[in-house]
Amino acid sequence: MTRYEKMQELKPIKEGKVREIYDNGDSLIMVATDRISCFDVILNNEVTKKGTVLTQMSKFWFDMTEDILPNHMISVDTKDMPEFFQQEKYEGKSMMCKKLNMLPIECIVRGYITGSGWESYKENGTVCGIKLPEGLKESDKLPEPIYTPTTKADIGDHDEHITFEDTVEILEKLHPGKGADYAKQIKDCTIELYKKCADYAWSKGIIIADTKFEFGLDENGKVVLGDEMLTPDSSRFWPVEGYKPGQGQPSFDKQFVRDWLKKNPDSDYQLPDEVVDKTVDKYKEAYLLLTGKEFK
Repeated sequence: MTRYEKMQELKPIKEGKVREIYDNGDSLIMVATDRISCFDVILNNEVTKKGTVLTQMSKFWFDMTEDILPNHMISVDTKDMPEFFQQEKYEGKSMMCKKLNMLPIECIVRGYITGSGWESYKENGTVCGIKLPEGLKESDKLPEPIYTPTTKADIGDHDEHITFEDTVEILEKLHPGKGADYAKQIKDCTIELYKKCADYAWSKGIIIADTKFEFGLDENGKVVLGDEMLTPDSSRFWPVEGYKPGQGQPSFDKQFVRDWLKKNPDSDYQLPDEVVDKTVDKYKEAYLLLTGKEFK
């Protein structure tokens, strides 16, 4: 068997909507593909370089927030990984990570009212059961960021909104005696991470309207930040310039894709090239603003 054939044998142990996860013994290797998902559906197009932008952006934020809590990143250099990942198609988009026992909660934090939150607020003045002040306009900044967790759905299912009390219950079942502590830790870390990063992003010309984090436990039962962090896939990024409440905002994320799909319900999830190109350009622009580095 040739070396190349041997290399071919590595198969992901888990495939998410846009990522593949490989077992590397005492670590995992997460590959951000160029696939794009929207409304919980994987689209037929690929967005060139998207996986690389996502991986490098996560690295940037992981490095910045180590003072708040540890994260799972070990390396994004494929030279530190098995030979299989030293192929061009994995360069830049692979991250070697610590193995964690993941907590099955998507920790969503909203600093501005938009999207499904805005729809809900118009209906009854609440977002995910949280009562908000009267008189808010679309895209308004909230007085304080709010924590609106969801369950973590399998591919094909939709994530469901849950209360903080639900998260205590879910985590208590999995980790008896620790549920309330873990639930509080991930909530507090979610808010703290968001505040630090949203302040930084604002200073660079980007509003982080909302985002989601995922956490896991290390071998000592300590909470560690996992998954990806503050990418245009997991967050809504708006330009500070021209920000105006009372309307939807232009964005640096998948909004082009969301808007086009809403207008073209019979598209069978096939996007025109122009929408794909605009999306990747927006991702690269966000990377440049946040990191000060031109994305190659």
